[in-house]
Amino acid sequence: MSESIADPSDFRRQRAGGIAAIAVASLLAAGLWLGVDRLMSPLPGMDSLADRMLFTLKCCCVAVLFCLVTGVEAVAHERLTSPAFDPLARFETRRLRVNQRYLQNTVEQILVFGVSLFGLAAYCADGAEMRAVVATTVVWIVARVAFWLGYHRSVALRGLGAPGMMLSMIVLLYVAARFGHEIAGVAGAVAPVAAFLLAEAVLFWGTRPQEPSGR
Repeated sequence: MSESIADPSDFRRQRAGGIAAIAVASLLAAGLWLGVDRLMSPLPGMDSLADRMLFTLKCCCVAVLFCLVTGVEAVAHERLTSPAFDPLARFETRRLRVNQRYLQNTVEQILVFGVSLFGLAAYCADGAEMRAVVATTVVWIVARVAFWLGYHRSVALRGLGAPGMMLSMIVLLYVAARFGHEIAGVAGAVAPVAAFLLAEAVLFWGTRPQEPSGR
């Protein structure tokens, strides 16, 4: 007897809930980013590139503290107070599994976030433009927390954290376009964006589930 597979209708329900969560979270994230960027006072002492890079490093430190370190602590605390103290015992609660997945996901995303943030800061000319770095940091941290809390509620609600990764990708595309423009003008700006969108399309179609082959 073959093992039973997941109910397709349940997958569709979860996917619909996830898409709805992503849509709502994206609107809120856009509002939060614009609010910080427009309402915050220009940052003083941002005249030199070194000052802007140092400030960006401090933003990354805050993000690591509140998103990565808290994930490490959540896993460590539960291991300390349960049979999961021995990782080889394979004792896992649902809470521990979610926290481990949050931690792994955050390790992956924080690299993308950090690189994108430094790239953004490199193209900020002054303290007024550096508000975008603060706004990006705030939204990313909030998105990570939303992902974590949402994941504990349901699989679909982890979609609340999607704007964090989306924002990092947008910033990287902006940096790539600015860099391309420096090299080859408008064509150079368009080329990396078009290439990335093409890669996304290939990945989207190439990773679709395959129909089971006939016996």
